Amino acid sequence: MTQRPTPAAELFDALGLKYEQAFGNAPAHRTALTWLTEHLSPASEVLDIGSGTGRPTAQTLADAGHRVLGVDISPGMVEIARRQVPNASFRHQDARTLELPDASVDAVCAFYPFLQMPRSDQKDLIGKIARWLRPGGHLLAATVTLDMEGAVGQWMGHEVEVTSFAAEAFTALLEAADLEVLRTEELDFTPETDGAITEPQVFVYARRR
Repeated sequence: MTQRPTPAAELFDALGLKYEQAFGNAPAHRTALTWLTEHLSPASEVLDIGSGTGRPTAQTLADAGHRVLGVDISPGMVEIARRQVPNASFRHQDARTLELPDASVDAVCAFYPFLQMPRSDQKDLIGKIARWLRPGGHLLAATVTLDMEGAVGQWMGHEVEVTSFAAEAFTALLEAADLEVLRTEELDFTPETDGAITEPQVFVYARRR
């Protein structure tokens, strides 16, 4: 019998702190957070999409004095994040159903939340992010830069279905949503876990025009 791909909520419930151990020390992620804290005004409103265990993103920004709301599709991850980062707020919700007022946040972090969404949903969510940002507000986004749709394979011991874009196509989505891409960093990253496969990634720094 063919094994079905693991849905996102079930996958990250199962991974829990293993995900933080594998990805939490990524240098490009840490560099992006340092850049963001240097560009935010005091007590900024920050949305963390796919907030996971709360570390390092929500913790770094909340410790810097910003008001952070993390949303994650995994109830297990939300429970861990609330415990680990009590000075931020976390909500169990699929980001695709999240509704916020236009121009209500100063920054959005979206580190890898798109990969288990169809391309149309990724495009729609990026459009919503652009609307939620105040003019001049910043977006930090990261994704895997493989041009594939509905590809099924093994990842961290689970069968998963992944959809992603090449780097140029991903940044084009941001530009089409009226987000100015300030810089990109393309790199190869190997998660800190047994049997990990090196992933081609892009980190994108953008702002609402």
